[in-house]
Amino acid sequence: MPSDQTHLVRRLRLAGLIAGVAAVAIVGWGVFDRAKAVGDDKTWAAERSVPVVRTLEPKATSGAEGLELPGQLQAYNDAPIYARVPGYLKSWNEDIGARVKAGQLLAVIDAPELDQELAQAQANLATVEANLKLAKVTAERFMDLAGDDAVSKQDADEKSGDLAAKTAAVKAAEANVQRLQALEGFKRIVAPFDGVVTQRNANIGALVNAGAGANPGSALFNVSDVHLLRVYVHVPQAWSAQVKAGMTASLALPQYAGRAFPATVVSDAGAVSDQSGTLLVELEVKNPDGALKPGDFAQVRFDLPPASGVVRVPASALIFRSAGLQIATVTADGRAHLHLASVARDLGAQVELNGGVGLGDRVIDTPPDSLEDGDLVRIAQPDGGARARG
Repeated sequence: MPSDQTHLVRRLRLAGLIAGVAAVAIVGWGVFDRAKAVGDDKTWAAERSVPVVRTLEPKATSGAEGLELPGQLQAYNDAPIYARVPGYLKSWNEDIGARVKAGQLLAVIDAPELDQELAQAQANLATVEANLKLAKVTAERFMDLAGDDAVSKQDADEKSGDLAAKTAAVKAAEANVQRLQALEGFKRIVAPFDGVVTQRNANIGALVNAGAGANPGSALFNVSDVHLLRVYVHVPQAWSAQVKAGMTASLALPQYAGRAFPATVVSDAGAVSDQSGTLLVELEVKNPDGALKPGDFAQVRFDLPPASGVVRVPASALIFRSAGLQIATVTADGRAHLHLASVARDLGAQVELNGGVGLGDRVIDTPPDSLEDGDLVRIAQPDGGARARG
């Protein structure tokens, strides 16, 4: 019996030992499994903390770029014609739209007061000329008498002085007659150059005053030279360096759908306006058929050469921060690097940059707002996955 009890005790002890070892193993495995799970969670969290980004490569600008800007046409020469003498309009010969030649008669002014002034001046000239003749004869006689001591030297000098005065009076009277005769010529209103009559404000019998006065709208006629037109365009500063004299452009007008008018850049203002930030550019366009009219508005298209060093990226790649406009790229070790960007042209969905990135760079498209310089990033794969860098 005692041996059976001893055997039982041994068996119980062995079972307890086995149970203890099993319990320790179970507890150890639980601790290990929990530690592994915590490590996996940390790894998962660390991986998820790395932003997944999509990259793209900047594209080079290719070919000429089209720049369209509004422009206004003006006559090559434009002259408002005012009366030089007051009077009444006697007649007018040409109406608006008439094509006239240089020197062609447009209107005639009736100026009776001027006619009387001229008649008076001519009569005064005749008087001083008669006085000059008498003074000349008298002076010659006194000079002869003075040679014979028949008159005093003083008397001879006085007659010579009177002759000089009468000569000057004649010259003054002649000048006055010539002035009035020139004014008489201004009674005829003529075209200053070949062109088109664009305005007529003259009516028969109307009182006209000399000069523009305080009312510039008092011009009798307006004549415009339209064989060649000037086109004025305000070019934004960003493109001002690319628009140069000699380059060509084309004009499109709404009344001539599908028709383009070639124009040439001739000059610019040489300064950017401090109010609009634009450069005033002047072009010339030929108008042989008279289709273009002064005052027309047109869309002017410039074919600009591509700028060197300029690349194009989506506008979504730009980062707007207090430090300025930036763009992010991915370095070889998989970290983000922020660059200051300089926009050459804003094309809407696309922008052209002349600084910050170049061809071959991996640009981050739509970067996260929290992205900082040096952050580790994961590049998204085409199938939706991502691979860590570094």
